[in-house]
Amino acid sequence: MSAFTLGLNTYVVPFSMHVENRDRLVKGMKEAGVSTGTILLRGGTASERDDTDHENLFRQESYFHYLFGVREPGFWGSIDISTGDATLYCPRLPEEYAVWMGKISTCLEFKIKYEVQTVKYSDNLESSLRTSVKPIFVNKGKNSDSGSTYNPPVLDVLKEVDCDEVKLFPVLCDCRVFKSEKELALMAHVSKLTSLSHVHVMRSVTPGMMEYQLEANFSHFSYYNYGCRNMGYTAICACGPNPAVLHYGHAGAPNDRVIREEDMLLLDMGAEYHCYGSDITCSYPANGKFTERQRKVYEGVLNAQRAVFEICKPGTSWVDCHKAAEKEVIKALIDLKVLREVEGYTLEDMVEMRLGGVFMPHGLGHHIGIDTHDVGGYLEGGKSKEENYPNRLKGAGLKSLRNLRILEEHQCLTVEPGCYFIDYTIDKAIADNDLGKFIDVEVVAEFRGTGGVRLEDVIAITADGFENYTLAPRGIEEVEAVMGGAKWPPMKDVHPELMRKELLNM
Repeated sequence: MSAFTLGLNTYVVPFSMHVENRDRLVKGMKEAGVSTGTILLRGGTASERDDTDHENLFRQESYFHYLFGVREPGFWGSIDISTGDATLYCPRLPEEYAVWMGKISTCLEFKIKYEVQTVKYSDNLESSLRTSVKPIFVNKGKNSDSGSTYNPPVLDVLKEVDCDEVKLFPVLCDCRVFKSEKELALMAHVSKLTSLSHVHVMRSVTPGMMEYQLEANFSHFSYYNYGCRNMGYTAICACGPNPAVLHYGHAGAPNDRVIREEDMLLLDMGAEYHCYGSDITCSYPANGKFTERQRKVYEGVLNAQRAVFEICKPGTSWVDCHKAAEKEVIKALIDLKVLREVEGYTLEDMVEMRLGGVFMPHGLGHHIGIDTHDVGGYLEGGKSKEENYPNRLKGAGLKSLRNLRILEEHQCLTVEPGCYFIDYTIDKAIADNDLGKFIDVEVVAEFRGTGGVRLEDVIAITADGFENYTLAPRGIEEVEAVMGGAKWPPMKDVHPELMRKELLNM
């Protein structure tokens, strides 16, 4: 059996996982009424930095990785729908490439390595497709997060034969939404090592450090100990006012602030292994001890997670989960006097009026897997019930939901409520005739510049509930203890409601 591993004690991913993924795709196509034909996908290609010969570190295209797990660039892959047989087409590299790249693998070596039925050179691709079973199904569709279109390959042969650009995309996306047992085991592993990397960073924090040093500590720990060369996304290491910038860490704000004694930190980082990633956010005070205000904001966000976890099970609406989180954030802000109760309005009214979206303008979470914001949150032409694919909602917070599907077993998602003090959203709300009456302008002014809190966990939906793959400290007493040097994992799980089933087995 072939497998991916990086030696030492790094995780072993059997390539049978990708065989199963191909089998699930073939089954899905047949359930969609397609019993014969050939699926064709193009793998990622190598790229250089601008006009130089500096080759960027290659990371496989996600759909191709899902089906084949190929690490090298320049491959194509096909699957016969009637038999399930898979063929890879590898580039025919010049012999002299061995000087720069090492030994060049043969077709037979790739066949054994990637557990496919056939491997040919890619210069035989078009002639092979001319004799393959028709029609040829290629992938084309819009990513609902980026708005970018996945375009099908351009080949002369595809102009000559029956080629379908419609049927494959929704089926392939649906397959990626529902993780196999092997995929879930890999997701659990990546989330565990990401949790431990966060704990390592948590213990290293000292006022006077730079934000980027926390990113460096995380990246080094996850790579050195677990073989994670890539991060799943750009690290967010925000302190002071910066947690109020939801995607802080970009090139214009590259984690470059000095950490101060009174700062609250928000660290959103996830490691990636074999192209499957985690996405975990921890928030805590730079000096290791919560002030009363920091404690109340943090507890409000943690209670938002708890409220979601109480209803997380198959059949639950993701919108209901989002609103349950907003309700707890609003309750915390009322306790802090930032918001005031107004006669004639209930807490539910405040939720429906989108008051929660002022302080949590993002959606509750997203599917996660090979991509951090994994596919399938919105999908046209999917096989599931029509109500699983509604149009985007309107209103602050709701319009930013990356997923509106009903929860089902084997989905893997993030749950990431937050509470932020963002000048832009607060000022708009104060000026709004409906929302302004709920906000105490003088009190909220005291919170401006303090950033915010987010807690993000990776969960998998099970037959009767969910399992939490995030094993980081969450309770305030856990966070303060770990920052003070206490052992992690603890001897006892004092927060069983968080469903961290493997916490004591780390």
